[in-house]
Amino acid sequence: MRRYLPSTLFGRLAALLFAAVLASHVLALTLLFELRPPPHAGPRAVAGPGVTAPPEPHAHHERPLLHPGLLLDIGVRLGVLMLAAWVGARWLSAPIRQLAHAAQELGENIDRAPLPETGTAECREATRVFNQMQQRIRQQIAEREHFVAAVSHDLRTPLTRLRLRAESVQEATLREGWCRDVAEMEALVGATLDYLSGTAAPEPFVVVDMEALVNSLLDDELDCGHRVSLSGQARPLSGQPRALRRCLDNLVGNAIRYGSEARIELSDAPRALTITVRDRGPGLPAEELDKVMEPFYRVEASRHRDHGGVGLGLAIARDVARKHGGHLSLSNLPQGGLLARLTLPRQP
Repeated sequence: MRRYLPSTLFGRLAALLFAAVLASHVLALTLLFELRPPPHAGPRAVAGPGVTAPPEPHAHHERPLLHPGLLLDIGVRLGVLMLAAWVGARWLSAPIRQLAHAAQELGENIDRAPLPETGTAECREATRVFNQMQQRIRQQIAEREHFVAAVSHDLRTPLTRLRLRAESVQEATLREGWCRDVAEMEALVGATLDYLSGTAAPEPFVVVDMEALVNSLLDDELDCGHRVSLSGQARPLSGQPRALRRCLDNLVGNAIRYGSEARIELSDAPRALTITVRDRGPGLPAEELDKVMEPFYRVEASRHRDHGGVGLGLAIARDVARKHGGHLSLSNLPQGGLLARLTLPRQP
């Protein structure tokens, strides 16, 4: 029974009102026919002795069961009630559609304008609660941003002092070990704070020249002596330039770190831009392809000092893709190596 019902609130309200209107008219017509007087219910003259009774009227003189005027009246009233039911159902479901649209926008932009508190008492109450929720989320994000700024200062300062003291150690072996540990701590703290800062303080969306951005990244990697290549073209895209650069930096950095080279390919389409980064590394186990994009998760084989990394690069890249309405996926290449595919829609 449930599968025959409409899936939307508007459809269910409209169907309920339509059914009620039809049922009321069917009942009214039934009563009309039941209470209608019989066609020969009038008084009949009693024939006396020697008087011949008048003949019965023929069937073609009987009145029609349904007069055209009655049918027109029923049709007009039924049509008006159906229209009123449709408008009423649409009117009642409009606030829910508005809240659903606002919730979708809230996930993309926490600083969107609050909803106007209009409509019925129930609609105003629901809108007021929604606006209060948005305000509390904004306040929590602002507090986290202040906390990240404070922690950044409090942690970087002693790490800088430790690095300076480590560099002043006379024994070369001890100095090298201390400097390596301090550098690893700085990388961990810096990546963590950068990850939190990027979540707390997102930059605005602007038109980004993606081809120029990728070429700039390519030149920087080539200057560092890394093996990087680029193919394909891309048109400008609406996005966050620093976040996109950071996302691509992480993908290319992973490819160079674990696969010794990175091959970047741009594949433009009317609806989305796809950027793939290939390497020639060992790849990943199939069960690890999704786990490595979780924050601070690292495959056991990647915990070597020579590889570096703190397990945030792919997590940041995935978050950037999601903020742009796209997605990031990883897959192993048949010939060996890992393929990272970043898809960015034209209208996130």
